[in-house]
Parts: sequence; C-alpha cells; structure tokens
Amino acid sequence: MEEIRLRFAPSPTGPLHIGGARSALFNFLLARKLGGKLILRIEDTDLERSSRESENNILDSLQWLGINWDEGPDVGGAYGPYRQMERLDLYRQYTQQLLDKGMAYYCYCTEEELEQQRQEALAQGGNPMYNGKCRDLTPEEKQKCEAEGRKPVVRFRVPENKEIVINDLVRGQVVFKSEEIGDFVIVKSDGIPTYNYAVVIDDTLMKISHVVRAEEHLSNTPRQILLYEALGFKVPQFAHISLILGKDRSKMSKRHGATSVVQYKEEGYLPEAVVNFLALLGWSPEGEKEILSLEEIIQQFSLDRVAKNPAVFDLEKLLWINGMYIRESSVERLVELAVPYLIKEGYLSENPSPEEREWAKLVMSAFQERLSKIKDVTEQIKTLVGEEVHFENEEAAAVLEQETCPLVLRTFKDKLAALDEVTPETVKTMLKSIMKELKLKGQFVYMPIRVALSGQQHGPDLFLIIGILGKDLALRRIERALKKVSC
Repeated sequence: MEEIRLRFAPSPTGPLHIGGARSALFNFLLARKLGGKLILRIEDTDLERSSRESENNILDSLQWLGINWDEGPDVGGAYGPYRQMERLDLYRQYTQQLLDKGMAYYCYCTEEELEQQRQEALAQGGNPMYNGKCRDLTPEEKQKCEAEGRKPVVRFRVPENKEIVINDLVRGQVVFKSEEIGDFVIVKSDGIPTYNYAVVIDDTLMKISHVVRAEEHLSNTPRQILLYEALGFKVPQFAHISLILGKDRSKMSKRHGATSVVQYKEEGYLPEAVVNFLALLGWSPEGEKEILSLEEIIQQFSLDRVAKNPAVFDLEKLLWINGMYIRESSVERLVELAVPYLIKEGYLSENPSPEEREWAKLVMSAFQERLSKIKDVTEQIKTLVGEEVHFENEEAAAVLEQETCPLVLRTFKDKLAALDEVTPETVKTMLKSIMKELKLKGQFVYMPIRVALSGQQHGPDLFLIIGILGKDLALRRIERALKKVSC
C-alpha cells in the first residue's frame, strides 16, 4: 500500500499569511487523519526576496499553531535536502534528460522580443503565449545567439493537440488543452528552476502522494502533469482548496483584518482558536458544533467536506471563537499571555514580582468573560487605574444621586479602611455586612459602590474591582465620590 505523504512548501519571501496557514493546516489534518506524514519543504528559488528570517518566521508560526511536520529543513529526513537551493544538482540531471530527449530546448529570446511577441498575439486576439521561435534552432543559429552574449532559458516542448485531465479530489474532473499553454520556461537563464519544474521533481523524489493546495495553483497543474509524464513520474492526487475572500467577497487583504499569522499572535489570539477558525474556512464538520479541538477536527476531517466555493473570512466570527477559547482557558495561562501586554502599557514592571502577578491574576479573573483578544485587557483595565473616575453615561452618574447613596458610601469607606487584608473573601463578607447593617437590598449597596469606584454600572464582580484597585486607591475614589454627593 502506498505511503500517505503530504507536503507544505512555502516560499520564504515574507511572513506566513493566513491563506498559507490554511493550506498547511489542511495538509496537516489530512496527513494525520490518514496516518501519513507531513513534509515541510522550503521553496527558496526567488533569490531576491527569499530570506532565512522569513523561513524562521514561517516555522515559528506553524509551531505556534500546533502544526508539526515529520520531515523538513530543521528535522531532516530520508528525502532531503528540504530547501530547493540545496537541490540544484538534482534539477540539472533531469533538465539534461529532457534536453537529450528533445522534450526541452534552449530559448535565446530577449525580454524585448518576448514582449513584442506578446503584444502581436494580443493585437490579433490570440493567447499571449510563447510562439515557439527557438523550438528548432540549428546549431549555427544557437552559436550565433551565444556569440551575441545571449543567456538562454530552457523551455519545455509542450505536446500538440493533447488533452490534460485532472481528477481533482475537491473540484472533480478538470480538463485543459495543450494548445492553450505554449512552451513554458523550466530553467531560468541563471540556472535556477522555475516553480512548475522544481515542484514536480521535488514532489516525486520526496514521494508525495497528495498535493493539497490553494485554488490559484490549479492553472499550474496542467504544466506540471505534462512534466510528470515527460519525466516518467507518477502523478500525485491533486486537491485544490478554495480561495479565501473578505466579507465583501473581494480578495483577502489587509483591510479585512491582519494577513499574517504573527499579527494574530501579537493581537492576542489563541493558537487553538485560529486553528479552529482556519479549519472552518472551506471545510464543514458534521453537525452544527463549531468549537472543535484539534483532535476532533482531525477525527472528522475529509476532503469530501471541503467546499468548492470561496471561503469568507469573517473577523467577527474569529473574535467570537477566540473569546470562547479565552473563557475555557485557565486564569494561570491567561496571566502568562497577558503579562507582555500589561508590561508594555506600564501596568506591570519589566520583571513582575509575585505580588504584581497576583494582581494580574485578579485582572484576568475580572475580565476573562469580556475579552475577545488577550490584548484587549489593556483597554478594559483603564477604568480601574488612576485617581479620576469617569462616568460612562448620565445614567451611571445618576446612581450617585440616590437617597441612600451617601450612607452606603460612608459605611463602605469605614469598613474598607478597617480591613486588615483585602481579599475576595474579606470583601464579600464586608459587602454582605453592609446590606445587613443598612437593611438595604443588594442593588442599593452594590450599584453605588460600583459606580463610585469604576464609573460604570456593569462589569466584573465588585470584589474583583476592589482587589484590582487596591485598598488605598479604592478609598481615595470613594472619598472623591462622597464629595460629589450631598450628605
């Protein structure tokens, strides 16, 4: 039985974008579902734009998402090297085979000549593809071109009148005609293979059984199949997953939200939330449950539930999913995630003390139910720092005009001042004693205190608010409120 082997092969020309992450995830899911392997290959033949920094960003982003691989540049494997620029000798061997068999040829056309051919074809209403000018050059003509200093590319000789059939695991049967393709470049003038050429050799030598990739690569597939056949290679199974569109149905861009995985990490999204969201971009699980662990997604994943239609990137849904995962997380984990944001905004010192971390724990306990992103805690906490209290609206300010308000605030002030230790337990006990002593219902005790301390009518539990403010600041805020009310 053939071993199941899938690959994710990014170009290290920038950070890992959300579309690439979705492709990596689908390959990972299928590999794990079928008990196969995932190979990470770096396609670094774009010498001007490729960098090791971008490669490291891609690897780090995948690892943050929990997408791991079985072979790759960092872990090795039996079919390396796993960077294309380290495989040039392999490509040269196969290029010579194609040249020797007459299936490829040297093309000496300049960029200016190619552009002229293109313009002439467009003017005649034709397809602007290569016209085959160098297909059958004589040795003398080649010699003349080389004497002029022209550096040739290598073009593949596309068979005439051939139907290329792709049995796509997502899109079904797709048919292309060879006359619509034209002889295409497989090796550039600097000796570097083109994408369509290198990918065929790499996928074959790495024994890739399934190629799962974005729909935009579908137009490349007929060229690749022609190369598989010319080289005597077995054609893998192809599956082209849909494009990702913005909510306005246009191509995904920065205006629809962040585009790279690292941006989502920096904004305070949880990796499991991003994975859950990405899985739902073009794939639908059984039933209506949408919050799924990675294990559940792997168990349910199959290509027959991958949609042909474009997936819509809905940032509001991602925020909702992320909020759900935040609420399911332990406070201890949330504190570790929030500390860098709290340090950056000056709420914690560079090396938080145990006492500061306890304060951060109170903060995350208070706002856990209200956060869509971890980063948002720095906005939520703003009402509970500093001396001034700003009322959220006139309705909140009116709470302090209640007849019993001065008495409640004075009683609260006296009892808080008398506390030796401010903890959730001692504050809860104190608040209950105020209700009992003043013979008032909860809303007439809790609401004035809440508004006096935070300026808001709704929010975290009052005992958490008091804990976050601390005894001294809470007392000063109450004193300010008492000066505003009539005694």
